[in-house]
Amino acid sequence: MIFVIKVTTNKEDRAMELISAKIHKKSLNVFSLARPHGLRGYLFLEAEDRESAEEAAFNLPYVKGIVGKTVTYDEIKNMIEPVLEEINIEKGDIVEIIGEPFKKEKAKVIRIDKGKGEAVVTLLAAVVPIPVTVKLDNVKVIRREKQEGEQEEGEEDESNKEDSESEEKLDIKMDYSEPAGGLIPDDY
Repeated sequence: MIFVIKVTTNKEDRAMELISAKIHKKSLNVFSLARPHGLRGYLFLEAEDRESAEEAAFNLPYVKGIVGKTVTYDEIKNMIEPVLEEINIEKGDIVEIIGEPFKKEKAKVIRIDKGKGEAVVTLLAAVVPIPVTVKLDNVKVIRREKQEGEQEEGEEDESNKEDSESEEKLDIKMDYSEPAGGLIPDDY
């Protein structure tokens, strides 16, 4: 049977330590104790019967009590077992941010940290490129830098080879001794 234990919010780890110590000290019939990521204020305790669960959680700091209804494993399976999705975002992709505060903004991916589930992007509409870190589930790919089906670097076809050879024949000479007439005046 799986019981839901109500604990003080942000004290789940400490309450879990206290319950675990009591279970080991009294050798109670408790099989597991879980603190799901993202669920605040509750712990899951799997025990043989209600008496063992109540004794494990009775009269401890940060523990408020046991919720009357038991739950099945299927009901809490999605909170306990992590779901690994295939992340299909690469460096150089153009993405649209679908989460706040930059909702509907387009950005270019600079770096991806799959371990943290984050991507560092620069907004395309920004005048100054500022790196912004966003969660991977808050972006969707709009365009790839290299679309599938395109050729890899070094795999040029014949027409591309002819174009590159003709560009190499052009010899443009620049005279760098004369000023190019930039935006800054000479007497600045």
